[in-house]
Amino acid sequence: MSKNITLTLNSRLLNSMPVKDKKQPSMVGLTKRQMKRKPINSGYLTQIKPLTPSQEKVFDAFNKQKNLYMYGAAGTGKTFIGMYLALQEILNEQTSYDKLYIVRSLVPTREIGFLPGDHDDKAELYQIPYQNMVRYMFKMPDDASFNMLYANLKAQETISFWSTSFLRGTTLDNAIVLVDEMQNLNFHELDSIITRLGVNTKIIFAGDAAQTDLLKTNERNGILDFMKIIQGMDEFEMVEFGIQDIVRSGLVKSYLINKLNLGL
Repeated sequence: MSKNITLTLNSRLLNSMPVKDKKQPSMVGLTKRQMKRKPINSGYLTQIKPLTPSQEKVFDAFNKQKNLYMYGAAGTGKTFIGMYLALQEILNEQTSYDKLYIVRSLVPTREIGFLPGDHDDKAELYQIPYQNMVRYMFKMPDDASFNMLYANLKAQETISFWSTSFLRGTTLDNAIVLVDEMQNLNFHELDSIITRLGVNTKIIFAGDAAQTDLLKTNERNGILDFMKIIQGMDEFEMVEFGIQDIVRSGLVKSYLINKLNLGL
């Protein structure tokens, strides 16, 4: 990539970055605090509209400042629209949100501590699907441009990945928290996550109880107890997704529908 192209990309993505040498803008020397003040240009974000009635309910509820609890069939876009709505809000300079925390149980056994590397290395295993989703949300001319944009989102900690194993003692302020694959979390974990929320924070739950990796009956029942609590809270909008909401096409959609019809 030439210096001129690098200059153009950096000036667009980091439009308020202080530059010592206009010919060679660089992130070198910037503190984390300085980097956080340079949001990605929200103009790159694609305008995505709901495709099904359930997705429309989610969009409406989120715009009314509701927290979300999305559950039901796979292939209905729950995680995708949750991420999109969160990033749209975070990149809006008029809101107080500046971070998206994606939280999930990284492995069914939760023994993440036995995996090599630090927290980021361990979380890296599960970031690829989310990176692919983000790719569809931004209008970028080529892979190199997107890779730079995504690297900046992570460098500024606009997007952070967390496992339930690392949340204890943490308070999440000015953020939107997406709890994905919630069906793999027991009641204690779900309870721990929601009590970590701080000032100016929203939370989005997404999952499908039929796809749980939990084996113990008491753990599988934990999400049902959690749902009962959420149902009684005005701050939440609960949206169920069914077969009619599957947005995958072709063979995948046919497979998911037949799987659901067979109760598998």
